[in-house]
Amino acid sequence: MCYGFDGEAALRRSVLDRRSLLRGSVAALAGVGLASAGIGATAASATTRTTGLQHVPPGLISIQLWTVRDALWGAPGYDATLTRLAQIGYPRVELALGYFGRTAAQLRQFLDGIGIRASSSHDGISADATALEQKIQNALTLGQSFMVVPYLYSEREDDWKRWAEQMNVEAAAAAAAGLRYGYHNHAHEFTIDLGGGKRPWDVLTAELDPKLVHLEVDLYWAVTGGINSGDGVADPEGFALDVIRTAPQRVLQYHVKDRHESNGDMADLGTGMIDFARIFQEHSALEYIVENDTPDVTPQQTAEVGYRYLRKLRF
Repeated sequence: MCYGFDGEAALRRSVLDRRSLLRGSVAALAGVGLASAGIGATAASATTRTTGLQHVPPGLISIQLWTVRDALWGAPGYDATLTRLAQIGYPRVELALGYFGRTAAQLRQFLDGIGIRASSSHDGISADATALEQKIQNALTLGQSFMVVPYLYSEREDDWKRWAEQMNVEAAAAAAAGLRYGYHNHAHEFTIDLGGGKRPWDVLTAELDPKLVHLEVDLYWAVTGGINSGDGVADPEGFALDVIRTAPQRVLQYHVKDRHESNGDMADLGTGMIDFARIFQEHSALEYIVENDTPDVTPQQTAEVGYRYLRKLRF
């Protein structure tokens, strides 16, 4: 999800006592097994190079609901929009923007009824141990496999270190409950100079525990970060692949978002410049999430175009 998350508020929350958060969350959730989140041993496949004529498994295609936010808030509304996504063929969605008047249990019942799964969600760093426990319990109720921090921004290195420490704490609690915990990038992690040429991405990948935290790489923002920094102008996809290859953390999720070559704006899948086949051939993932913050025509059409593109893509 690529919108104005309150990074300063997240920083203020991150001064929580690390030990009390661990005691309050891990202890409460340690008895929940991996099976409760439907997580198997397939993560190793996300680091395996594919060869030959491959395709994105249809069961791994998802959509970030931020893409269809206008349809959720307005017409035709939440229920009709999610029903339409299921009809298009999406087996799963990545949640954003709350539960639209439902509890987690009520939302799970609705999603089960239309045949779609909430496999992931975008959630900010929790305010306290109680909020973290509730966030994790909601994810378990919904049957999620992933929970992802969607956005942080600062031009101070210490902020990124503090956030990384906080995410490691939250990830330990999530892992105890059988959930995978990740971070979602934008472009600024690759462009902000924190001093001495060090960038936020350098700090995050050095500080986030690779045994606990995975990466949800937004390919539009990785490509854009390479172009904006100057490091990826000659080979934008190569820059994105370097980001994936060099990170100690595993890349388990992709945000699959295209980029108009003429002006750099976001584009519906298949209408822009990004060579997704090249990237997917080099590195597969456990989830391929369609997203376009600014749908080219309508949110519903963007959803349909994105799903069809991923179903037809060969690499």
